[in-house]
Amino acid sequence: MNSLLHITNGDSFTARLQKLPLTGDIITWREMLCEGKTLCNVGSESFWKTRFEFLNKNYKVSKSWFVEKTLKEYRSLCNHKQQDQIVLWFEYDLFCQINMLAVISWLKTHRRHAQISLVCSGKQDDTDKMYVLNELSDEQLEHLYENKVVLTQDDIEYADYVWQLYCSDNPIRLENLGDFGNYSYTYLHDALKVHLERFPSIKNGLNAIENRVLQVGATQKPKSKREFLGQLLSQGNTVGYGDTQYDRIIGNLKPLFSSLNPVRLNKMGKEVLAQQTNYYALLRDNDAYLGGALKYNYLYNTDNSRILKL
Repeated sequence: MNSLLHITNGDSFTARLQKLPLTGDIITWREMLCEGKTLCNVGSESFWKTRFEFLNKNYKVSKSWFVEKTLKEYRSLCNHKQQDQIVLWFEYDLFCQINMLAVISWLKTHRRHAQISLVCSGKQDDTDKMYVLNELSDEQLEHLYENKVVLTQDDIEYADYVWQLYCSDNPIRLENLGDFGNYSYTYLHDALKVHLERFPSIKNGLNAIENRVLQVGATQKPKSKREFLGQLLSQGNTVGYGDTQYDRIIGNLKPLFSSLNPVRLNKMGKEVLAQQTNYYALLRDNDAYLGGALKYNYLYNTDNSRILKL
């Protein structure tokens, strides 16, 4: 009997997976590597130090929480050395796809003899809806598991290569990446497009997500900040952000709102949204990273979907 290890995308799905009639141990990957600075040597001391500094500064994550939740689970992964079959459970969105790349990069180095398989949720039926794992029935999850994709050595090398590019200081290299169809990652190309759109737009200095936050605020006119967060979460979430991430974005854009209860844009907010005013200089943060690249060292040209270096 082969020994089996499942690596999941988060605690809520881990709880769900524990109820399915599947064998094997479960490890939860508790990170959000799509935000903040990343180093390519996943699991190294410098990697975790960099991650803690970002999470502590931007999300007030305490050292004790980080050690207890993230590092303990990572050490548990390090201690699972015997399993020769490893199954990754991730979703279609940017949040999951970046975590997936990092995990595969780590496995390439530390579990090179294990068979790695991927279970990925997203498009499940004839509709345009993209599903997260917890939206699927037990039968659908078991079907996905039975049809899991065994990653080839080429798949593993490619994921590691894309991870290195994500951690590099030049997102233009990611933009020029091709060959997605030759590998087993159905949703990676779209996720990386979402990533590149997070660099500030040449039009008004806000990225695609920040512009969408303003757009929802202006058009939906939420009655409260809580309703605002709910509306942002309910719309096609290709980024995979939760309320904590959106709350931080709203905080950064606060000078563009006259009120958050109810949600109303001020004059400047309306001008920025209409691309009559560029907010780049006021938003610029010299310590803001997306992967290995400084966010405000690049601009995104929405006309031709290309990245420009400043």
